[in-house]
Amino acid sequence: MAIVLFDSNTRNSLFPLTYTKAIAALRFGILTIQERWSMKTKEEVFVRTETYLQVLYPIPNQEDFVWIDASVLPNDNLVQAILNLETGSCITDQNGFIAGRLAINFNDFKPDTSLFINHFLFPDQVQRLKYCWEMMLWNDTMIREDFKLVTKGRSSQPISPTVQVIQTADIFIEEGAKLEFCTLNSKTGPIYIGKEAEIMEGSCVRGPFSMGYNSVLKMKSRIYGATSLGPCCMGGGEIKNSVIMGYTNKAHDGYLGDAVIGEWCNMGAGSTNSNVKNTAGEVKVWNYATNSYLGVGQKCGLIMGDYSRVAINSSVNTGTIVGVSCNVFGAGLLPTIFNNFSWGISGNRYDLKKAFFAIDNWKKMKNLHITEAETSILETIFAQNQ
Repeated sequence: MAIVLFDSNTRNSLFPLTYTKAIAALRFGILTIQERWSMKTKEEVFVRTETYLQVLYPIPNQEDFVWIDASVLPNDNLVQAILNLETGSCITDQNGFIAGRLAINFNDFKPDTSLFINHFLFPDQVQRLKYCWEMMLWNDTMIREDFKLVTKGRSSQPISPTVQVIQTADIFIEEGAKLEFCTLNSKTGPIYIGKEAEIMEGSCVRGPFSMGYNSVLKMKSRIYGATSLGPCCMGGGEIKNSVIMGYTNKAHDGYLGDAVIGEWCNMGAGSTNSNVKNTAGEVKVWNYATNSYLGVGQKCGLIMGDYSRVAINSSVNTGTIVGVSCNVFGAGLLPTIFNNFSWGISGNRYDLKKAFFAIDNWKKMKNLHITEAETSILETIFAQNQ
């Protein structure tokens, strides 16, 4: 039996983040959705996504699969019900298919309940990720849940005596992490510091907070919960209630709040996003699936797809959506929509070869290079958005 998280139609509602990755690869809290399912089930978990993205994810050499909608977030009761499924059985709720066990070709599966002999209605409420902004709205809860999952039965590395601590019980430091002359306050929520991560002198952190492998908070950073930094990120200035998924720099002064930022992005020095309208009214954000604005509540800052960059001293508007591989710059308060491969605010497109060159330069700064898989994926997205 192999567990497979498959992309449902929800994928379109999670653009621009899912242009370049499967739903299962989205990271908020401490873990990706795939990692969370793997830890909950204690099984290796595979991913099935769009054809042009599948090159990023290995295909299992199996004939018996448990298929799970990748937008569904695991809880203990649901995990147990799924692991108990027999071949030909599926679980649904009022919103449709959740999971099912079926022997079928990997590329042929569809979440069609008619394929299954036995149908079980799951009695509890199931949490499904549908919109990008939900990742920051739910990040507080997810950090708390992931913290328990990741640290269960383990011991933290000792905290340096130079660190000012407010409540030590909910602080976990992985091997190789470096912290000196900073302040950690876990009374407001747990704090997780990943392997080889560093919090520099003078930084103040209020939980819930998570930072991944080899990430850095620069000197005098001010971090409010609930904030997550994925692996190999650089944080600085003021960050509040934001998800930065990985390999991204927000290293300088400026405010980032109520935001979800993809991988391989950069926020220029002094750049700031608004997260509340001047009227304090409802923020509306563009949704690619419906081609319309959707109300998201009173607070929402910036949603940014992978490989995009914001120029220094930029003023990012409330509820802004930035697509994949954009070069964001312009005078005054910026527009709220930047389509994929936008070059500034003029309506021009990023030249694809120049985009690859810039991405490779940024990846070199973290000792990596753009891959053939990445160039193929970006070429597909570029062609789709002609």
